[in-house]
Amino acid sequence: MTAPYVPQIRLYQQWLTEHRGLRFDSYDALWRWSTTELDAFWQSIWDYFELQSPTPHTAVLATNVMPGANWFPGAQANYAQQVMRHARPAHAAGFAAVVSRNEKGRRTELSWPELQRQVASLALHLQAQGVKPGDRVAAYLPNIPEAMVAFLATVSIGGVWSICAPDMGTNAVLDRFRQIEPVVLIACDGVTYGGRDFDRLDVVAQLRAALPTVRHVVLHTNLAEGDTAQAEALQRAAPCTGFTAATARDDDSVHAFEPLWLPFNHPLWIVYSSGTTGLPKPIVHGHGGTLIVGLALKILHNDIGCSYAPNSWGERYHWYSSTGWVMWNAQTSGLLNGTTCVIYDGNPGGSKERPDWTTLWRFAAEEGVTFFGAGAAFFANCLKAGVDLSTCGDLSAVRALGTTGSPLSEDAQRWGTEQFARIAALRDDPAPGRPKPDQPPRGAATRAAAERGGEIWWCNISGGTDFAGAFIGGHRELPQTPGRMQCRLLGCAVEAWNEQGQPVMDEVGELVCTQPIPSMPLYFVGDVDNRRLIGSYFDTYPPGQGRKPGGGDLDAQAGAVWRHGDWLRIHPDGSCVIYGRSDATINRHGLRMGTSELYSAVEALPEVMDSMVVDLEYLGRESYMPLFVVLREGHQLDDATRQRIVDRIKTALSPRFVPNDVFQVAEIPRTLSGKKQELPIKKLLLGQPLEKVINREAMANPGCLEWYVSFAASRVFGTLSSLP
Repeated sequence: MTAPYVPQIRLYQQWLTEHRGLRFDSYDALWRWSTTELDAFWQSIWDYFELQSPTPHTAVLATNVMPGANWFPGAQANYAQQVMRHARPAHAAGFAAVVSRNEKGRRTELSWPELQRQVASLALHLQAQGVKPGDRVAAYLPNIPEAMVAFLATVSIGGVWSICAPDMGTNAVLDRFRQIEPVVLIACDGVTYGGRDFDRLDVVAQLRAALPTVRHVVLHTNLAEGDTAQAEALQRAAPCTGFTAATARDDDSVHAFEPLWLPFNHPLWIVYSSGTTGLPKPIVHGHGGTLIVGLALKILHNDIGCSYAPNSWGERYHWYSSTGWVMWNAQTSGLLNGTTCVIYDGNPGGSKERPDWTTLWRFAAEEGVTFFGAGAAFFANCLKAGVDLSTCGDLSAVRALGTTGSPLSEDAQRWGTEQFARIAALRDDPAPGRPKPDQPPRGAATRAAAERGGEIWWCNISGGTDFAGAFIGGHRELPQTPGRMQCRLLGCAVEAWNEQGQPVMDEVGELVCTQPIPSMPLYFVGDVDNRRLIGSYFDTYPPGQGRKPGGGDLDAQAGAVWRHGDWLRIHPDGSCVIYGRSDATINRHGLRMGTSELYSAVEALPEVMDSMVVDLEYLGRESYMPLFVVLREGHQLDDATRQRIVDRIKTALSPRFVPNDVFQVAEIPRTLSGKKQELPIKKLLLGQPLEKVINREAMANPGCLEWYVSFAASRVFGTLSSLP
């Protein structure tokens, strides 16, 4: 008789009782302890996951100030070191490190020893090219095992990693990579998406020409098949080293290779989160902070266990993502705890000519995925397409559905719950002539699916690229309510604040985090005196306000609270709803883009004089993003002009950021200082009264507002106050 599956968060609470003598009568009590006793909580996470360091830390949180919190001074860490400690036991248990497939059906299984060997080989190659700790390595790669290998190789020697997806246009990539001055570029020759091949060698050449700091290029032949085609691709990208050659080494130096121990706050990677003005923000996270928060999130709250641990034996973790989204980083974090990562590269909805929203589900069934994650838009599209999961193969191993990127609607969640209830019913009582799936389930992870009593668990999380984590998410043992997230996460002192900066309950307010967490940014690249960092998260409320652990104010030296830019409601039972962005940032299909990037692309067209875009993402409504353009005199927004605008956005940014509609207007509303009034217009179009969202006296051109008022009236978006 096999033991029943035990949720990961229950195991942690049992450990707290056994090793700390701590018992909590509710999750709320546990959460309050974790956000008031910061030293005790984060030390417990360090000890529970048996984190290693050759030197001890002298404190947990030496300086509680935001920004600038000083975590675990004296400790050393390396993300790759934490990954590789699982190589021997995971391989001995018979589990792969990474399983991948692409649209063409190409399947790759990377064993733990092979992952370890390739990482060591590439790390030694990078060192031979002169890469030193602190040097930046830029990657232009899709969601394939080679991206994980390149990341681990880079950070194992103290290099700082940064990646962009090959579906991004040259300008968008350069807006990011120019800021970080990489010394090495690791790129691919092209990608396949939606049934089409896209050659990217010309883009690689443009990147190389525009990045004078790049001393070396490594090229992965992702598209080219066969020796001749691969040789031609490498010749086109010359001078370069082929990825296969750079990872082929297998000698004593490779076998002896060990990742470097680095200071706890040594830079790990640079990710990008765009605002409404200026270039994308190059956000730097550290090894130690990212590692410890990643383990707490993935294991305790996402309930993703180690594949070779008896309780979660056979765990297979999949979260569909592009490398341009922080969920790629979250997927890679599966390796931190010895979990098999199952990844897919391609369009989850098939091709434009032959849409197929069963693609990922069939992939998950064939690979025995136990945790299936995707953006909220994916589940909404499956609902609209009428997908019947019972026709997609044996999905009985799936015990959890993860979702993020945008608010998940109640309808989409109910759809998924009903689909898996049907799967469970068919498993227990299959239709005549249909074979019953093999019993018993293959491991503890799949036992959990069999024991769930027909109800699938939704792990709905909300966080961000900004701190490589989540503020709100799941709890395997709390009640589920469709359309809500179950709780505020451990260690995250999240509150909803009203316009007066006061915490509110059961009302929609600004999401703030009043205490630091270890994965908050170290700094932005090139940010003098932290001005951009402070302006992005810490300048909304007075320093010291709300900073006392457990509630109350501290003096100004404690710094300000983190304002995240989301609308949040915390219900009395602790469950939460995110209603969308409270700022003007675009959030399309889970990917954030600054409006300034779109303006740079659109306004480069000679006929476009001015422009403004608003993303009307809001819970309960399908995302709608209109673009308003002012055209040069004599030009009209005909089909040809509209197509040029769309093509420009596709080329410079990504097809993901094409607006739903384009409208010609006489003027873009601006403040007296010349700033575009994106947020007031967004609120107006979401149904708020004009007098509550905009001050005419602070406008340079208040007369233009009548057009937007009429436009809003023609679009029935409802009002914020009428939403639950």
